[in-house]
Amino acid sequence: MARPIWSGVITFGLVTVPVQLFAAVRDHTIHFHQLQRGTSDRVRNRRVNERTGKQVDYQDIVKGYDLGDGEYVVVEPEELDEIAPGKSQVIEVSGFVDLEEVEPAYFDRTYYLAPRGEEYGKVYRLLRSALAETGKAGVATFVMHAKEYLVALRAQGEVLELHTLHWADEVRDPREELPRLPERERTRGNELRSAKQLIDAMAIDWRPEDYEDTYETKVRELVEAKHQGREVVTEEAPPEATNVVDLEEALRRSVDQAGTGRGSRGGKRGSGGSRGSRRGSGGAGHRSGGGRSGSGRTGGSKAGGAGGSGGKGRGGAARGAKAGAGKRPARSELEGLSKQELYERAGELEIPGRSRMNRSELAEAVAGSQRSAAKAAS
Repeated sequence: MARPIWSGVITFGLVTVPVQLFAAVRDHTIHFHQLQRGTSDRVRNRRVNERTGKQVDYQDIVKGYDLGDGEYVVVEPEELDEIAPGKSQVIEVSGFVDLEEVEPAYFDRTYYLAPRGEEYGKVYRLLRSALAETGKAGVATFVMHAKEYLVALRAQGEVLELHTLHWADEVRDPREELPRLPERERTRGNELRSAKQLIDAMAIDWRPEDYEDTYETKVRELVEAKHQGREVVTEEAPPEATNVVDLEEALRRSVDQAGTGRGSRGGKRGSGGSRGSRRGSGGAGHRSGGGRSGSGRTGGSKAGGAGGSGGKGRGGAARGAKAGAGKRPARSELEGLSKQELYERAGELEIPGRSRMNRSELAEAVAGSQRSAAKAAS
């Protein structure tokens, strides 16, 4: 059972939710000790004076801000302690935003929030349900371990998640930082069409358990092989980059290849269920590309939490009713559609959260929206 790393309350308006904060992820990286070659002796890091080479006691160490040319501004640890933010017991929500408007680059770490006791379950469920149905995320700041954080609160399934965010001045502008970016020019029709066909042919449900950190697996195999005295086999070379001259032919062949393998992948896609939607983003991730069909956004991903049937308060229900009037297909008809076709229908019906849904959830959301539209029209 995980232990809480912070305890306090969430406040929004006059509503207070006592919660505890838990880490959402754990590191599976293999860690090594440093040894002197030919021995089993550990190598230790020591604090030494760069000029004299002598070891320095911890209490004699101060912090220095480098001004350049060997000049430093010296700051005592006590001076930093005096201006450090005090321990905070409150996550005070200052507003609610559409999580799709938060660029993925801002996301840092993810934590789970749980009610501090059974008696607080009702108000916890209230906040979680309200965030899920509106597709909003609460923006707040709070202090943990003597550091202030900008955070976003979102609903994800049965739990509230807290994402720490980078501050605005920490996120780099790619136009200023990257040495080269392709100019915005019209892409050739055949190449763009083939690229879209390839993406559609390779569309799958998001199932994170289908992916494996192969490097960590190879490290474990290396350690085990050396422990057993077995031979270690090296990895083959990576594939070469696509020649621009052959781009269209490479796309065409990729589409053909993806099409032949689609039958075997189809079984996996059909069995995704609700598990496929567990971590649409984020991590943080909350963080797949794309935007809302028909909107002006194309860059950010929708990492946040609304379910397929939730409204956004933007006239979406009325527009969905208009688009769905007279179209009440049987569920069996929807079952025959591909994920891309279901996604396009969800876009016509202005269904929020569709970019995070797997095929089964898209079918359920489209059917529900069109049932509502049929009732409204009758």
